[in-house]
Amino acid sequence: MAYRKLGRTNKHRKSMLANLTRDVINNERIETTETRAKEVRVLVDKMISYGKDGSLVSRRKALAFLHNDAKTVSKVFDDLAKRYANRNGGYTRILKLTERRGDDALMVILELVEGDTK
Repeated sequence: MAYRKLGRTNKHRKSMLANLTRDVINNERIETTETRAKEVRVLVDKMISYGKDGSLVSRRKALAFLHNDAKTVSKVFDDLAKRYANRNGGYTRILKLTERRGDDALMVILELVEGDTK
């Protein structure tokens, strides 16, 4: 799988992506750069898919990725898994904003979409 390095070392990048994923799950909306949002979107979808699976192995994988944050993992497995039970992916959306002053990085809002499609 090809991925963006985001100008960070391996440990820093993994930690940053885990923290952004945790923020999206807890707040259901974050504002970040477009490249980071595109990377985080994949991870948020994976966490929600783990929640929909509901097995012990999936819970442990989610806990390992989210730095043992039990509160966030329980939200994924209890709330988000039920909200997206009838949805087959595409749990997030990216809304483009303006460029950031200083480095002209494109800023976006990454948010969870509404639950049921029917």
